[in-house]
Amino acid sequence: MNIEIRGEELILDKERAVFLPKEQLLAISDLHLGKAAHFRKAGLAIPTTVSQNDVNRLEVLLQKYKPKILLINGDMFHSDHNSEIEEFANWREGFKEINFVLVKGNHDKQKEEIYANMNVDVHDPTYSTDSFCFIHDSLKCQSELYSIGGHIHPGVSVYNKAKQHLRFPCFYFGETYALLPAFSAFTGLQIVKPKENELIFAITPTKVVKV
Repeated sequence: MNIEIRGEELILDKERAVFLPKEQLLAISDLHLGKAAHFRKAGLAIPTTVSQNDVNRLEVLLQKYKPKILLINGDMFHSDHNSEIEEFANWREGFKEINFVLVKGNHDKQKEEIYANMNVDVHDPTYSTDSFCFIHDSLKCQSELYSIGGHIHPGVSVYNKAKQHLRFPCFYFGETYALLPAFSAFTGLQIVKPKENELIFAITPTKVVKV
């Protein structure tokens, strides 16, 4: 779905990403790599395919949009260094032509050399384009730019024609800031309710829809 914010086109993708054609920038939030391995260490039977499926989705997006920049808006890694992070480092080698940018989130506590060795450009606390300011765990940048945040894992609650109660991840756009959905499928949802002049776009299994 294509929308316009502050005079700039944004493409909202059902894979929980937003593409900025002007900047050739693909943005996601809350990737949480290593989260499944972290829970397995605690004795929970979380499948190894959880993170791999997220990385596969990300690869499809990179092939689809061919961005110059991949921006991860916080929580790239969920926990301490583990095998899933090593696997991601190897995968990243296949996309050397793309600049990987991380806006640090509350879970991004790896040593600086980990990011450097992966060729990930770290920004703390914000990354700005001409029109937008990306920040992870705050609703507003200290800037006149339109803020795009993460961290909250926004979701929306809707009823279908059969009066079934459904919950979907969503994109939220207010007057001065937006919230990106969590990219990782292994996350919960925090239900958001739009006020007047605020927009919600639900991410269903097949498409992005305005609600």
